[in-house]
Amino acid sequence: MVTYKNPLFELQDYGQSVWYDNISRQLLHNGGIQNLIDNFAVVGMTSNPSIFEKAMTDGNAYDDQFHALVKEGKGVADIFLAMSIQDIGDAADILRPIYDRTNGLDGYISIEVLPGYAHDTEATIKMAHAFWDELKRPNIMVKIPGTAEGIPAIRQCTANGINVNITLLFGIEQYEQVMEAYLSGLEERVKNGQPVDRVNSVASFFVSRVDTLVDKRLDDLIAQQPDRASELKALHGKAAIANAKIAYEHFKQVFSGPRWEALQSKGATIQRPLWASTSTKNPAYPDTIYVDNLIGRPTVNTMPQATVDAFADHGHVAATLEQGLAEAEQQAGQFKGFGIDLEEVAAELQTQGVKLFSDAYDKLGAALSQKRAELVAERG
Repeated sequence: MVTYKNPLFELQDYGQSVWYDNISRQLLHNGGIQNLIDNFAVVGMTSNPSIFEKAMTDGNAYDDQFHALVKEGKGVADIFLAMSIQDIGDAADILRPIYDRTNGLDGYISIEVLPGYAHDTEATIKMAHAFWDELKRPNIMVKIPGTAEGIPAIRQCTANGINVNITLLFGIEQYEQVMEAYLSGLEERVKNGQPVDRVNSVASFFVSRVDTLVDKRLDDLIAQQPDRASELKALHGKAAIANAKIAYEHFKQVFSGPRWEALQSKGATIQRPLWASTSTKNPAYPDTIYVDNLIGRPTVNTMPQATVDAFADHGHVAATLEQGLAEAEQQAGQFKGFGIDLEEVAAELQTQGVKLFSDAYDKLGAALSQKRAELVAERG
């Protein structure tokens, strides 16, 4: 029972939902998720290959299922999918009361298509349908990257009634394409006489990684132009929040006016911006910087454990998302003036993000392969 409403609960009053950026079998089985729901205002969860890589290689929580799958003769890829699908289904069941209580606004758990399909539209669509058909739960979201090849997959999956969490978004141009894919997918459903009131989507706009890359470029410029060091240093830690605030303005423009109102009249649900990668990578910055400065409705902030703990302890709650837009646009202009194009940064970060998830999946595959080989050898 909650006796003190920490700042995470206050976010709800400002139209922001807290989702937990983690999953593991330990959390599912030891009451950890319910604790997050009851005491830390968590109303949704996300997963990705990096999260599963850590979960499945730490401890022995997956051993029983792993051994059973090996005994059935399953290969490593099938073992990974079976274990992750089991976790996602269990998490969805824990979150289902939230989904029902919020009429489908929250209570979701996301599962990501394999990173190797990031540039394969048809394979992405096929895997999204496989997840959707296997899990058979309305509070599942399938994560599809906002790559050039992912955009048509997002549109098609939306048109087919699948909830989509678009991942690896860093730039405004990427985001514009994602919003268009969602709207056109809904419009296709309406045209075909299909319901749109239970199709839900979030667009995961990654935040902290923007500062990581831009700050590095600023440091390179400081080394090249020491006479402008103070001007350049003043821009440290400004790119990510400015980028997100500008993206939010684009969101407000797209989800208003006659086109959106026509869909809304049919019961369509707005595609909420989701602030992802909100842990602070630079220890010089406040540990709640990417939560404090991006509070507004209707949005989601997906937080890892460290950020959950930090914000619960000393987060500052205020309607900050719509504050300082003029300053954000001015800062974007300053970056451009120094030769730092945020759209080019976004493209590089998306490429890096796909590789990071691919590397995590490969690392997990190698670990599972070794474990499988050892088990098979033990059994002769």
